[in-house]
Amino acid sequence: LLVSKDLGKHLLEVEDLLQKHGLLEADISAQTERVQALNAAALKFSELEGYQPCDPQIICNRVNHVQTCLEELEELAAKRRKELEDSRQLWTFFQEMEEAEAWIREKEKILAAKSCGRDLSSVMTLTTKHKTMLGELGNRRALLHQTMKKGEKILAKKSFSSVGIQEKMREVCLRWKKLEEVTGLHQQRLEDALNFFQFSAETDDLVAWLQDTYRIVSSDDFGHDDYSTQALLRKHRAVVEEVEKHRASVLSLRKQLALLAPDHRQGVDVQIRVVEVEQLYGEVAEVAVLRTQWLQDALAVYRMFSEVHACEVWVDEKEQWLEKMEVPEELDEVEVVQHRFESLDQEMNSVMGRILDVNQVVQQLVDGGHPSSDEVRSCQDHLNSRY
Repeated sequence: LLVSKDLGKHLLEVEDLLQKHGLLEADISAQTERVQALNAAALKFSELEGYQPCDPQIICNRVNHVQTCLEELEELAAKRRKELEDSRQLWTFFQEMEEAEAWIREKEKILAAKSCGRDLSSVMTLTTKHKTMLGELGNRRALLHQTMKKGEKILAKKSFSSVGIQEKMREVCLRWKKLEEVTGLHQQRLEDALNFFQFSAETDDLVAWLQDTYRIVSSDDFGHDDYSTQALLRKHRAVVEEVEKHRASVLSLRKQLALLAPDHRQGVDVQIRVVEVEQLYGEVAEVAVLRTQWLQDALAVYRMFSEVHACEVWVDEKEQWLEKMEVPEELDEVEVVQHRFESLDQEMNSVMGRILDVNQVVQQLVDGGHPSSDEVRSCQDHLNSRY
């Protein structure tokens, strides 16, 4: 049993042989106690004085022979255990390598079937799963490193043929290297897809904002009086500031596009999308400038109407005063009237300046092609005729 060359052909068989060998070692241990007791008893006969049933030398030789056989048996048992344990290490190594290969094959199938997502949400989900897989890859790498060390130790002992061990180590190393390359490529594809869909999402958000802003700046509400128009103008200026702030985002689209992977940035749709955003921004900025001018013109019109109304009120008051005025008969009353006429003359000069300002504003509005030019001109003519 101890000189058997059967060291098992797989891990389970080796474990079974080790279990049987353990029983054999226990039996040898039990027999060792018995042999030692018998040897001790036999040696007593070699020490007798007087009558000796057997030659003492024969007894000593016999005891030594039995002891030598026992020691040889123990040496064989120790050697057999070492061989079986070496065999267990070998088949443990092969089993761990097979498990590593099976794990690699499983991940290769998963990576081969993986897509890069259809939108930002799916790409982010896949990226999270891929990070989990990278963690598993790191753990498996550590286990494989330990198994490789076991293989190197087995080779160093030179107890078994190195051909199969080296071949298995080389084969698994190549497959592992290939797996890491495929994993790296898939990670790069996920990053490229994530960048693309983030770019698309940001572009869509920018388009939505521009469309909303276009509806605001193209409004035909210019207020109904001085106060409401001023409020609209303040709001519009805030919108214009936001439009200007978004200019950098629009200008950076082409730079962002250039940073995308070739497969993504060379797509016709994404290039058309960028052009559409640039055109839409140009339209928004242009209409915003026009609305600024329109609101300023509306404000000028309402202020002009207000000024005209104030001047006409003044004219009405002075007309009524002149119509009701009577030529005084007393000198004191004449001086009072004369003083009032002097004040009227000063007021007329002041009002004249206001009317000239009105005429200037009207001319600017007419020259600028204001849609209410006829109404403004009519109001101007009416004021001038009354003055």
